[in-house]
Amino acid sequence: MIDELDRQVIEMLRRVNQQTLHRMQEPFQVATKTNYNDLVTSVDKQNEREIDAFLRRVDPGCQILSEEGYGNQQITSTAGHVWIVDPIDGTLNFVKQRNHFGIMLALYIDGQPTLGYIMDSMNRQLYHGGPGRGVFVNDRQLAAPADLSLREGLVSISSPLILGNVKNLPMVAKAASGLRMYGSAAMEMIGMLKGELAGYVSHLHPWDLAAGRVMAEELGLVVKSIDGTAPDVLSSNLVLIATKQVSREIAELTD
Repeated sequence: MIDELDRQVIEMLRRVNQQTLHRMQEPFQVATKTNYNDLVTSVDKQNEREIDAFLRRVDPGCQILSEEGYGNQQITSTAGHVWIVDPIDGTLNFVKQRNHFGIMLALYIDGQPTLGYIMDSMNRQLYHGGPGRGVFVNDRQLAAPADLSLREGLVSISSPLILGNVKNLPMVAKAASGLRMYGSAAMEMIGMLKGELAGYVSHLHPWDLAAGRVMAEELGLVVKSIDGTAPDVLSSNLVLIATKQVSREIAELTD
């Protein structure tokens, strides 16, 4: 059943991504959510409605936690199949740059990471995989990233954490080989999966983290809340994704 679900989801994501790229070239509506740089578009909403409807059809009885609210209104239990949907991650990039955004989807079964998908929309590259399945970009399997140290690797830390000097994170940036900010959890997660980044720290909602966590853990990366605990799949967390060495070093610098 899981193999067939996986196959169908991959086909659906390629189709939705093609529609996204088409819709991006036409006029679309843009609205603010919590503030002027927290945006939602009519494309986000169209994508989410289509993805959620597809999941209800191919996985009857599942629960859906999706960013724009078209899934289940209240999810308090991770029992059974829980799908977590981000219809466009990096909406500000989508609106302002027409680049550097993605679509993310994950399946957790009884709270356990099972399947993860990140579509790099503009490059039409789908990252997918899960425990015991490996991680692939399209049809090519990814090797586990090298276990780099801070000195050897680049890190990505979201700008509010740097500007607010949260958890001494500017010192982490100074200790690293360099600091990068992409403005999209999808793009940052891809950087981690490919070994282009050695660490990523951000305050993430469930739909920002779920897919990347599935694949990062399969590749041997550390995924945890900044305080060292396991992230709660149903709530927001200040999250670290890193190599083992960087995880240890950041723990020392942010203690």
